Amino acid sequence: MSSHGFALAPPAKRVLVYRNGDPFCPGKKFVVTQKRFLTLEVFLSEVTKSIRAPLAVRNLYTPRHGHCVAELGDLQDGCQYMAAGFEKFKKLDYLHHGRKQLHGTRNRQGLQLPPAAPWKPKALGRWQQRSHPPCTIHVFRNGDLLSPPFPLLLSRSTRLQWDTLLALETKKIHSGTVHKLCRLDGTAVSAGEELLNGHHYVAVGKEEYKKLPYLELLVPQGSACR
Repeated sequence: MSSHGFALAPPAKRVLVYRNGDPFCPGKKFVVTQKRFLTLEVFLSEVTKSIRAPLAVRNLYTPRHGHCVAELGDLQDGCQYMAAGFEKFKKLDYLHHGRKQLHGTRNRQGLQLPPAAPWKPKALGRWQQRSHPPCTIHVFRNGDLLSPPFPLLLSRSTRLQWDTLLALETKKIHSGTVHKLCRLDGTAVSAGEELLNGHHYVAVGKEEYKKLPYLELLVPQGSACR
């Protein structure tokens, strides 16, 4: 409180905003003040215009864990955020690029704000093809030390569609619905992009992962990737 009994206005916050899922977006810097943006909705409207989003921005996400910003006051000074419509958060390496962007030069008007780059859907498609090439994985059945692993060839599109990938494994396994895919140490794979060509995994249903010597008993030594 000030000496006159009035609450001091919250300090300005400088944030960097990217388009969700666009690895070519350089980010747009904003100086957020209570005077300029009374609500989160007003700020999202400004973000939509400034980053040239193809659709109206409805949500802001944190880049590391994809947490949704609920209120304008939740924004943190010096942090980066992903602007999205109603689609899900798409995790990319925004942080490495964002640290460079936030160290801009200052002048008498404050922090200089570079213009956002135009949306490049064709370039994004080429990036996805390079980042997610087709691969072959080898899948064990959870708790089964009698059946050898079955090979599974995954196309680019299948790797990007997790539900389709699990359905394909269910069709191959012939012993129940596959609900998740685990590494040999028991950690769950959360997306097709994490799968490594030539490596071994375990298909698991609703039951818990069973840690057994799958690789040692069912795969010849010297021929397996973990």
